[in-house]
Amino acid sequence: MGFSVLFPLLAPIGREMGLSEIQITSIIGASSLAVFLASPLWGRLSDTWGRKRVMIIGLFGFSAGTVLFNSILNLGLTGVLTGSALFGALIVARLCHACVMSAAMPAANAYMADITSPANRTKGMGAAGAANNLGSILGPALSSLAVVSLLTPLWVIAVVAFFNSLFIWRFLPQSPKPRIKTPSATSRLRYTDPRILPFIIVGVLMFMGFALVQQTMGFRFQDALGLSAQDTAKVLGIAMMLSAACSLFAQAVIVQRTKRPPFELLKLAIPLLIISFTLMASFQLQWVLTAAMALQGFAMGIAGPAFMAGASLAVSTEEQGSVAGIASSCGPLGFTAGPIFGGLLYQLNPILPYAFAAVVYAILFLFMGRLSQKMNTKGTIGES
Repeated sequence: MGFSVLFPLLAPIGREMGLSEIQITSIIGASSLAVFLASPLWGRLSDTWGRKRVMIIGLFGFSAGTVLFNSILNLGLTGVLTGSALFGALIVARLCHACVMSAAMPAANAYMADITSPANRTKGMGAAGAANNLGSILGPALSSLAVVSLLTPLWVIAVVAFFNSLFIWRFLPQSPKPRIKTPSATSRLRYTDPRILPFIIVGVLMFMGFALVQQTMGFRFQDALGLSAQDTAKVLGIAMMLSAACSLFAQAVIVQRTKRPPFELLKLAIPLLIISFTLMASFQLQWVLTAAMALQGFAMGIAGPAFMAGASLAVSTEEQGSVAGIASSCGPLGFTAGPIFGGLLYQLNPILPYAFAAVVYAILFLFMGRLSQKMNTKGTIGES
């Protein structure tokens, strides 16, 4: 929910503070780099400390980091901090925020791997993704509180994250799998491990293209439709809410009922994403841009669980925490490069980010075509 609240707001808030497009997207890029570096460590720690403890650390860190980030945004909006000092402070705040909150996702994915069988792994990851997208639906609704002030939704989400950490502490059962006392087995898993390398390549490229688009759509809506900062947050929030609803449908219905292997689901989703990016580049109408985001959400709702399940199924039970950390870091790595490229390309021409994303996904589709036969031998999804 937190990111779906921030994304509709950061572009208009950044412009209100006098930051450029590349500076605004670099804030997300820097924090994503921190998540990329920290996620594998948190994944391994969840093997020894326990999934629940690491999730609580991540959620509490998200709450505290959001308070810090919001405080600096407030200084920027009131003119106390400006220019390079403001930009530097925002970068540092997001780095601190990202390093701790990155604990939550790998621990949650590893927890899901612990409580599902290999045959139902993609369904389990789809259920986790559906919960995430429920938050993504509620997040843009919270963004409507920007009519009170631009920062009100962000203060609310900090409180929500804090109470969520208390809820996990009080009610979530411990992982049913025994904790690994020494990290020697999991510490050997690397990004270049041939069992997971194809999924790592797919995941990084997939999330880079997705992030490139997500971080520029605020500018696209504002410039194409001539909107104010508040109206941009509202219109983009609605589009993101619809996108999340379509993603939720894909994960709760399509993924739960399919028996297709992970790579087949990815090969289904990628062409849909290429179509959505083409629509974003070709039209400046609100309904077309909104429909393109809805299609993007539907396709990512299929692709995300397939990617996570494929990586999880490729390794042993003892390596689930480690692979969850590595797989969870692919998104942040994509969100490190994607926003920076997106901001730079948008400054050159507003359609370039979406054309570039379409090309990246076309290359990704060709890459998957060469590997699909090998990946299909991993077993089908949903077998009992």
